[in-house]
This record gives sequence, C-alpha cells and structure tokens, in this order.
Amino acid sequence: MNLPNILTMSRIILIPLIVMLILSDTQANHWFAFGLYVFAALTDFFDGYFARRWQIVSALGRMLDPIADKLIVGALLIVFAYNGAFDMSLTYAAVLIMLREIAVSGLREFLGGEQITVHVSEVAKYKTTVQLVALGAIMLLPVVPNLDLSAYAMMWLATGLTVYTGYDYFRRAWPHLSKGA
Repeated sequence: MNLPNILTMSRIILIPLIVMLILSDTQANHWFAFGLYVFAALTDFFDGYFARRWQIVSALGRMLDPIADKLIVGALLIVFAYNGAFDMSLTYAAVLIMLREIAVSGLREFLGGEQITVHVSEVAKYKTTVQLVALGAIMLLPVVPNLDLSAYAMMWLATGLTVYTGYDYFRRAWPHLSKGA
C-alpha cells in the first residue's frame, strides 16, 4: 500500500457516504457532501501526481483510478436523476455519459486481452475534470441560488466531451478491432 493507492481507495470509500448525505436532503448535509466530494475529486489529481512524482506507479493504481472515477461519476448521475436534480434533458445526458463510460471500459477490457493499449488522451483527462466540476455544481443547486444555468451548461459540456472522447477511443482502436472483422 502506498499513498496514491490509499487516496484512490478513499475516493471509492467516500461514495456511499456522499450519496447518503445528498439523499438526506438537508442544507447542512448537502454542504458536508460537497466538502467530501471536493476532497474525493482532489484525490483524483493527487493520486496520479504523487505516483508519478515518487515513481510508485502500480498496476493496482492504474486499475483502480479509472474505476474510482467511473464509480463516483456514475453514482452521482444516478442520484441526481433519482432525486430530481436533473431535468429530462440532463437525464438523457446522464444516459449518454454512462453509455460511453461502459462502452470504453468494455473496449479497454477487450483490447487488454489482446495486449493492445489505447492511451488516455489529453482531452479525456479534461473530460474527467469537467465531469467532476459539473457534478459538483449540480450538487450545489439546492444550496446556492441561481446556479442552474451554469451547472446545466457544465453538464452539457461534460456530456459533449464524454461523447467525443468515446468516439476518439473507438476511432483510435478501430485498426485493432477491424483486423478480425
């Protein structure tokens, strides 16, 4: 165990608590959930930063980091669709995000079995950041007046980046996929 992996695992462990606090629907709990969420989102940056800086990149960390990202994003998309934070259009956006995340995970799984790596693009790294910021803004809707337009715009930007990076992964993987077609 090392600090980067502990940070990644803490992000995963915090997800149920963040969800519970959001669903409790009190202002104090929303703020507490937001604080925990900000901590969790920051671990996404610091786990990779410390792993590279201290040269302790591990197979466990490479596996857990994208899983942790998808778990926190997926859990919040479901919670916000459930509790009414999303209107119908953002529910569709949430479905697009989830479809992309599952499809790219499946693609990575398949390519890994073939000993092929399609590296994460810079845009995909920004996509995760925009997703996390957008979901944080949605989380604040019940406690920060007049944030709706900005939060919804961020969610649509996150959705656009998510769909684009999904397309990009499949485009870059196509030469490997089309060999056996």
